[in-house]
Amino acid sequence: MPPAKRRTVRGDDPARVRTALIGQVEAVTAAAHELTAEQCALPSGLPGWDVRHLLVHIALQIDAVPRYLAGPESTATAPELDLPTWALSTGEAAEDLDRQTREEADQAADGPARIDEAVAQLEPVLEAAVRPDLLIPSRYGAMRMLDFTVTRLVELVVHSDDLARATGTPVSLDRQALAATVRLLMNALAAKAPGGSVEVRVPPFAVVQCVEGPRHTRGTPPNVVETDPLTWVRLATGRLSWADARAAGAVSASGERADLGAQLPVLG
Repeated sequence: MPPAKRRTVRGDDPARVRTALIGQVEAVTAAAHELTAEQCALPSGLPGWDVRHLLVHIALQIDAVPRYLAGPESTATAPELDLPTWALSTGEAAEDLDRQTREEADQAADGPARIDEAVAQLEPVLEAAVRPDLLIPSRYGAMRMLDFTVTRLVELVVHSDDLARATGTPVSLDRQALAATVRLLMNALAAKAPGGSVEVRVPPFAVVQCVEGPRHTRGTPPNVVETDPLTWVRLATGRLSWADARAAGAVSASGERADLGAQLPVLG
C-alpha cells in the first residue's frame, strides 16, 4: 500500500499558528497564577508528577521554541519529519522528558514563575517561531520550525486540559490551538491505521478515513465514529480509554469496523 498522503492542517498557516500560540500560552499562564500552594501539590494525573511538575513541564514545552531557534539550523535540504510522524514518535522520548522534567522541578520551586520565565524567552522570537522556511534538527529528524511550533500547540492544549482536570481550575482552550491539535491527532490516526473503511468525525474541526478494509466512496459511510474535540484529544493521548468513552456515551460508533480501541492512543 502506498504511504498515506500528508493532509495539510489549516493551523499550518503562520499567522494562525502565532495567534493560537499566544492565546494558549496566555490561557495556561493565567490559570497557573490562580493556583494555590495546595493545588500545586495535588497529583497531576500523570505518573509520578504533582501539579508543580506539570507546570514545569509546560514551561519546558514553551522553552523549546526559543531553544531551537537559538541553536544551529538543520543541514538537511528538506524536512524528514512531518506532524503525524512526530505524534507517532513521541513515545520514544517519554523517559527522557520525564527525567528532564524531574530535574528541572528540583531546581524550580515555583511552577508559575518558571512558566513566566519561559514566556519571557518566547515573546521576542514569536515571528521566527512560525517560519516555514527554517529547518531545525529536532530529536526525531529535520523539521520545519513552523511544524515544530504546531507541536507546541498540541503540548499546551493537552497539558492545559491535564491542569484543569487535576486542579478543578478552568483553563481556557484557544479555539485555533484546539483545532490544530485535533487535526494533527486525526492525521496521526490516519497515518497509523491507513485505509478507508472507517470515517472518523470530530466536528467542527476534522474528518478522516482510516483502517484497512472496503473503502467508502459515496452515500452514508457504513462505519462511522464521531466525538467532540476534547474527548478526541483525551482519547488520542491516552487520557481516556476507548471503552470508558463508549460507556460514558462520549463517542458514537456505528458499523462492525467502528472500533478504534486497537488504534488508540496515537500520541505517546
